Amino acid sequence: MTGRFSYGLALPVMAVLAMAASGLPVPALAQSTGPSSSAAAAPPLTECDVPNRHTEIDFPLPQVTKAIAAKKLSVLVVGAGSSQLPGAAGVKNAYPARLQKALADKLPGIEVTVATDVKSTRTAVDMLKSLRQSLSDAKPALLVWQTATVDAMKQVDGDEFGQALAKGIKIARSAGADVVFMNPQYSPRTESMIALANYVEIQRWIALQHEVPVFDRFNLMKAWADLGTFDLYSATKKLDMAARVHDCLGRLLADLVLESSKVHSPETGNGNGPGK
Repeated sequence: MTGRFSYGLALPVMAVLAMAASGLPVPALAQSTGPSSSAAAAPPLTECDVPNRHTEIDFPLPQVTKAIAAKKLSVLVVGAGSSQLPGAAGVKNAYPARLQKALADKLPGIEVTVATDVKSTRTAVDMLKSLRQSLSDAKPALLVWQTATVDAMKQVDGDEFGQALAKGIKIARSAGADVVFMNPQYSPRTESMIALANYVEIQRWIALQHEVPVFDRFNLMKAWADLGTFDLYSATKKLDMAARVHDCLGRLLADLVLESSKVHSPETGNGNGPGK
């Protein structure tokens, strides 16, 4: 079954993550706008928001739902360099830690842990090499798999990339974990040099075949660039802005996880616990 749910949020600028981690200039952040006076009932917009955006693919996360019902949710983030931040506070400010905080804030009374298997310059095939062990160590209910950027940079064969994704899903599910894909970052600076769109489409197709939700940072970041919410062309080396981007990413990813598990924060009024 495929579907859509109202996201209403933009993917934070993951290009910032890779740039900050590699010492490249980091994009500047535009001022956010407040809520429309005609939508008084809606929550106020934040700098993470893009109105009227949707995820492309919406599938349930049954293992996450069961874990929340058992009051203990563990998540494993597997990724490359764009899942990291440099500096002494890098681990605390990077999106895996922000994801843990966001989930804990939205799920009072639930023990939430987020483990990571993150190393730079790894393709999907490279990540498979340590996936079984990482899953065995973390025993997560959810695998968040951030991949495709390095595959695109290295021009990995599309069939090989797709087969690696399918194999990773099988490995994760056999270990008792749901899977969420995070697709590549969008950057207008590299759009003409790296064929990211091809890998986004392969990842989307594999997700549809295997009923995996996709955190669509590529198209949502593109929307941010088009709207001017984030200036992806300008350069700044401020790590505090990169930390804000990671914080956005963690919160938005938490929203996706809870939507797909049909669990809602009590203050939203959308539900009281795990759905079907």
